[in-house]
Amino acid sequence: MVSDAVPAPALSQDQALDHLSELADKARAYARNAKAENTQRAYAADWRHYSAWCLRRGVSPLPPNPQAIGLYLADLASEKPTAGRRSRSAATVERRLSGLVWSFLQRGHPLDRGDRHIKEVLAGIRRSHGRPPIQKEALLAADLLRMLGCLSGDLRGVRDRAILLLGFAGGLRRSEIVGLDHGAGETADGRGWVEVLEGGLILHIHGKTGWREVEVGPGSTPLSCPVAALKSWMELGRIAHGPLFRRIARNGKQTLADRLSDKHVARLVQATALAAGIRGDLPEGERRHRFAGHSLRAGLATAAEAEERFVQRHLGHASAEMTRRYQRRRDRFRINLTQAAGL
Repeated sequence: MVSDAVPAPALSQDQALDHLSELADKARAYARNAKAENTQRAYAADWRHYSAWCLRRGVSPLPPNPQAIGLYLADLASEKPTAGRRSRSAATVERRLSGLVWSFLQRGHPLDRGDRHIKEVLAGIRRSHGRPPIQKEALLAADLLRMLGCLSGDLRGVRDRAILLLGFAGGLRRSEIVGLDHGAGETADGRGWVEVLEGGLILHIHGKTGWREVEVGPGSTPLSCPVAALKSWMELGRIAHGPLFRRIARNGKQTLADRLSDKHVARLVQATALAAGIRGDLPEGERRHRFAGHSLRAGLATAAEAEERFVQRHLGHASAEMTRRYQRRRDRFRINLTQAAGL
């Protein structure tokens, strides 16, 4: 049987090269999107730091030299603390190495972090400098209500009220808060969108572990209701399309088109927690370091009177163990294995 299909015209060599170049650009864009924007910024800073270290010591950063990288890691760990900066922990050094591994790979030079020059130095750093991770303070519901009382009644205050309540009730990361859009597929840089339903909100979130749906119900009072707060912001801010949380003009009366940076969430939590006198028993310098965007997420995990599996799903954690790290005030010793074993 003879086919009637007309063969596609062959591409010239220049056309084929142009086509492959376009595909390469798309592939690089997808590769960049594999990492969160904050992670990309951190990895870029890691690369700049390592490149500067190499330049000062007359070492070429490319191709990767495992022996030089081992020396770099040792230098990082042994660096003495200076004013306003503590010595680097083993976890910080390992994160810096992860940034270098990714950066080398992007430049076409895979690095074997299992090389003995790296592996043995890292093992020694863990033994000498390992310590439990420093966790941010969890903000509970009573704390959050005090913080809300410190906000102004203008448009900026309405927006920030919605951010705090939605961030707490949704157990969201700061990037997930500012990444929300009014609706699905409205922006290229959106990380999710919100559905306003009669019974509450459905947040479609693209987080670290993939897509998840987060249900946010109404609060027990208008003062503590994230649903009412978000509706007020959307109405007064005239949010009908695009980024949900945006910058506000200097006059405080006009909503701009720009999406808020996730740093705004961290600054907002910190500023309102300090203004509300949360953990007033601590010196102000220490209090300032205790609060950040994760304080909202940890607060929900700690305060929620619900089965652990529901909290885990709400936060989008891959394991129950990760959820327990967020629960700052768990009911410890509820299960006493000492007595269960007969002692």
